[in-house]
Amino acid sequence: MTPQEIRAAYLEELTRVAPDIDPETVADDDHLQDDLELDSMDVLNLVTALHARFGVDIPESDYPQIATPALAVAYLGKAG
Repeated sequence: MTPQEIRAAYLEELTRVAPDIDPETVADDDHLQDDLELDSMDVLNLVTALHARFGVDIPESDYPQIATPALAVAYLGKAG
């Protein structure tokens, strides 16, 4: 997958977890909890969705590496 495809898939899963988020307004450096106001359960649901979509195990210690779209694209691109 290209970085653009990974980003689009990440945002798709993010908006499934948090439907009130407009993917068009999410910047590369927007933090899931600080900027987008996801709670810990939302983050866990996103991790589960990303695992299902990408087939990648994301241990809790790696959660900071998917905390923004830019970080997630890099992390998922390496893992996939």
